[in-house]
Amino acid sequence: VQLQASGGGFVQAGGSLQLSCAASGRTFSSYAMGWFRQAPGKEREFVSAISRSGGSTSYADSVKGRFTISRDNAKNTVYLQMNSLKPEDTGVYYCAARISLSDSSYYPQEAYYDYWGQGTQVTVSS
Repeated sequence: VQLQASGGGFVQAGGSLQLSCAASGRTFSSYAMGWFRQAPGKEREFVSAISRSGGSTSYADSVKGRFTISRDNAKNTVYLQMNSLKPEDTGVYYCAARISLSDSSYYPQEAYYDYWGQGTQVTVSS
């Protein structure tokens, strides 16, 4: 599967952005998906994950209550709605995918993912 992330940009603190990750292929509904981010000078970190059915989700503590992950399997796309953005949310955001045998499993660890998108830059000014 090939992944294409988009939707990044420059926004002031308190603003919102919606990231999208479009996947190629006809088996998107077989993949659990995740979003990760990497700030300058820091390691990549987990942001959010969603099961292949969309029924189970997980969030990093730093984004709980502000970010929402969702997916549309008919459109082969996963979304990350980001509200109340903070300067510390700045970074390159990556989407990732892995085959999942369970409708309810999600994967908050980077090592579980087999496929990665190219990343989209999010910059939040104070």
